Amino acid sequence: MDNVSNILVFSLSGLNVTVENRYVIFSLTTLVYHVILLCNIIIILCIVSDKQLHEPMYIFLCNLCINALYGTTGFYPKFMYDLLTHCHEISYVGCLIQAFVIYSSVLCDVSTLTVMAYDRYVAICKPLEYHSEMNNQNVVKCILFCWLPPIICMAIAVLLASRVTLCGSHIEKLYCETWAVVKLACSSTVVNNVIGYIIIIVYFGHAVLIVYSYIHLIRNCTTSKDSKYRFMQTCVPHLLALFNIAVALLFDVFYSRYGFTSFPQSLRNFMALEFLFVPPVLNPLIYGLKLTKIRKQLIRTIFRFNIASA
Repeated sequence: MDNVSNILVFSLSGLNVTVENRYVIFSLTTLVYHVILLCNIIIILCIVSDKQLHEPMYIFLCNLCINALYGTTGFYPKFMYDLLTHCHEISYVGCLIQAFVIYSSVLCDVSTLTVMAYDRYVAICKPLEYHSEMNNQNVVKCILFCWLPPIICMAIAVLLASRVTLCGSHIEKLYCETWAVVKLACSSTVVNNVIGYIIIIVYFGHAVLIVYSYIHLIRNCTTSKDSKYRFMQTCVPHLLALFNIAVALLFDVFYSRYGFTSFPQSLRNFMALEFLFVPPVLNPLIYGLKLTKIRKQLIRTIFRFNIASA
């Protein structure tokens, strides 16, 4: 039996059935990662470069895109390296860092979407109070709310995972997570489980806030054509982004907690990767195509680039 003092490296098993096609998968993964980088960076540059987009809704969207870059950086470079090697391992410290980055990014996504729901609630249901409610000071507080709780929650989860005594070093996943590390423990994990459920409850509370906001938004939209138009323009992209992250988290929770070892490895890999693949790609595309100001600024940016390169 090994304990934590002897385990310096974890092995990852998710790639075992895909080694034969690793060069094809490497090419596709590289393409996806570059699409994620390109789409999110373009949205960020559009918002930063246009003063008309320096409004709370677009600032929160910019934060969502920055977080996508942060979270995917914790996975894709290591995954692409693993695809080119036969030894799929990660150091003990690297595993904890990867778990922290990926899951703090996921929690930050949920927090950001919660703040965006509140922003739309105030804009549509209380338009006269919007500028006083969403002033610069409160926007900064909202950004801090998006980042600090996820970082604190994951710092606690990682610290507790690092303190358990381990009896194994094999993680049945493509990347590291604190729950996968804790499942290797041969000591008590009661505290880890309690903290894990507290984090789930806290972010379930975020979901309740989002649902509450949209109940009021939908009620308000039935009374005014203008409110209905604003809802369709600015809330539909947000609802699509919420659906993306909700489905992704559902897959990941089921995969992490219950394993589904009877499922084919390729399906389990998809369940594990869905929130690292779909939301980072679709969110900037949805907002870029649906929000008129973003779309116009994007067209102007491309037009200027073409003139400059001509």
